Amino acid sequence: MGISRIKQTSEAGARRVSFKAQRKSMKATFAMTVSIAALALSFLGCSAAQGKYPSRTIDFLVPAAPGGAWDLTARAVQKVLTDSKLVSQDISIVNKPGGNGEVAWRDLQTKDGYSISMNSSLLITNNLLGTSQLTYKDFTPLATVNADWETLAVPQDSNFKSADALMKKLKDDPASVKIGIFGIGTVPHLAFIQAAQAYGVDIAKLNFLVYKSGAEIIPALLGHHIDATTMYVSEAADQFKAGKLALLAVDSEARLSGLDSVPTWKELGKDVVLPSWRGIMGPAKMTKDQIAYWDDKLGKMVATDAWKKIITDNNWQAYYKNSADSVAMIDEQTAALGDLIRKAGLVKK
Repeated sequence: MGISRIKQTSEAGARRVSFKAQRKSMKATFAMTVSIAALALSFLGCSAAQGKYPSRTIDFLVPAAPGGAWDLTARAVQKVLTDSKLVSQDISIVNKPGGNGEVAWRDLQTKDGYSISMNSSLLITNNLLGTSQLTYKDFTPLATVNADWETLAVPQDSNFKSADALMKKLKDDPASVKIGIFGIGTVPHLAFIQAAQAYGVDIAKLNFLVYKSGAEIIPALLGHHIDATTMYVSEAADQFKAGKLALLAVDSEARLSGLDSVPTWKELGKDVVLPSWRGIMGPAKMTKDQIAYWDDKLGKMVATDAWKKIITDNNWQAYYKNSADSVAMIDEQTAALGDLIRKAGLVKK
């Protein structure tokens, strides 16, 4: 009897131990299952979040006050992307003027992929002229969306009836012609320098009068306070079509639509081609997926009739380049503008 009870008790204890072990095992298995499920959900959540870019409002920084070419371009991009439903999230225009773009671009450096900004050749010239340490390598170029070409303009009643005549006068007496520009080292200024050099003009003796913008130059030109100017075609086109200005040359590859009577510098035998482009960039650490997103959306945007109409209405030129092509173009223009700036004596060689 004693032996039997001991045996039965041992068997019952064994059953109790076995049950506890099973329960412990079940708890461990359940905990592991929950952990795996949570990990899977987390992974799926990350993947979904990445796939939904952009999932919140995009801030579009404009490095100037409302009304200028940068602002008009940004608002045109915003409108077409939104109206055509290419981008479902809101795009908020944020004007941050100051420092020739520096204020907005410094701010962009602190942002993530939900902030983008207008840029232009000013990003290049600021650095080349020593007024900024920033280069495109501090950002992610996403696209080039339009361009302006530069033109040599005079009043309609000017004694200069051709670019050749004006340049001949400058070669004989460089200081005799008052030339209005809206900034030292701007692309219009450098395009004129390039053309003058091609004619053998002593550019160190040229008589430049500096204005704040093209809006100030046109009244000065029409009032004969200056003799000539080098400015964007988009700023001069309306006055030209109204018969108030004569355009003597443009620095485009071929004659421009609507300005068919205006020769290119190349037609005049001078290799002067220098587009003033406007583009879009993001902060430095944008992902490949984010870059691909903008390549897709902006590539589709420039193909819309709405964008083409905006280009025509503003006297802009179609000049789309995707992210990779924009980088290549900026590299090329950096070399060209750097050479011009050094030759013009604007920086030490």
